Amino acid sequence: MASATGIPENVNSLAGHGASEQEPLLGRRGDASQVEGQSLWLNLWLGTAPLAQAGIWILAGIIWGAIFTHELAFVSAHPLLNSAGLLVVTQAALVLQPTHTPSQKRAGTLAHFLFHIVGLSALLSGLIIIEINKQGPGYHPHFESPHAILGLIFYIAIFLQAIVGFTQYYTPSVYGGVDQAKKVWKYHRASGYIIAVLGLATVSAATWTTYNLIFLHIEHWAVIVASVLTLAGVLPRIKLEKFGISRAS
Repeated sequence: MASATGIPENVNSLAGHGASEQEPLLGRRGDASQVEGQSLWLNLWLGTAPLAQAGIWILAGIIWGAIFTHELAFVSAHPLLNSAGLLVVTQAALVLQPTHTPSQKRAGTLAHFLFHIVGLSALLSGLIIIEINKQGPGYHPHFESPHAILGLIFYIAIFLQAIVGFTQYYTPSVYGGVDQAKKVWKYHRASGYIIAVLGLATVSAATWTTYNLIFLHIEHWAVIVASVLTLAGVLPRIKLEKFGISRAS
């Protein structure tokens, strides 16, 4: 249907979402927005999300492929679980980013929470596996490699992040009420992106461990490229207005 100006209404609507013919195919930074009435699960593919999906699935595929083409050991579960956990928590970020109305945010937050339950369970299991392995026979040094140090920081950060996120939304009284809890949200969002970078850096550092160099032989460049591709899909969807920053027109 055409508007009074003779321009089809659907074109005007698309332009309002940064998707006119003059816009880049994947939109401008922060343009991925959920359309009212649209399925929440399409958020996993809006804007630059396909880049993130390609990157994180390729990363998981590289790790799982290397593990299952070699003889399995108890410690094999550590990279399998951690890569799976990172894949799922990436979905948690992608599903929530495009929400902007109150109803969308409620549904998105619930999906975000459920994704994190699964992802964090996998990550925690991965941590338990490596700690049990460290207690086995022989000398197993703790926190000597960059991967181990980054991994410890990542585990602490993401579990603290989960606790803060849960309490902010479901038990705001911890912060003195809803209004006070909302003031912490922008810091929760910002730290989430930092933790995502840290998690991918931890995986990249794993390619320099003795286990990989001697046994798995995963190429450093392949993991780094997949990690960069993941960030290239996640970071451009950041909405500055959610941090209280107005984007210039």
